[in-house]
Amino acid sequence: MSVSAQSIGDGKTMRIQISERFDFNIHKDLRNAYKDNPSDYNYIVDLKNASYMDSSALGMLLQLREHAGGSKDAVTISNADTNIKEILKIANFDKLMMVE
Repeated sequence: MSVSAQSIGDGKTMRIQISERFDFNIHKDLRNAYKDNPSDYNYIVDLKNASYMDSSALGMLLQLREHAGGSKDAVTISNADTNIKEILKIANFDKLMMVE
């Protein structure tokens, strides 16, 4: 599976790990990972093992942000490689969520 999720820390933070390709094929798995959590959860999307991201992934990140209440602090993108960070920067996602 390309998506795995686990609750961490205080129980109100979830780490979602995405491996290989971050594209529309994982849409259902990603949605299932967070859909039952309340809107006050924070999310860390760990892209350490992701080698590809397309425009549908950007839409999925926006859906996650909306689910989490819409604040910049609600979603953090971590461990993205240089190419993915560049995609996020060009799309101004660094203004919508935290990019580490």
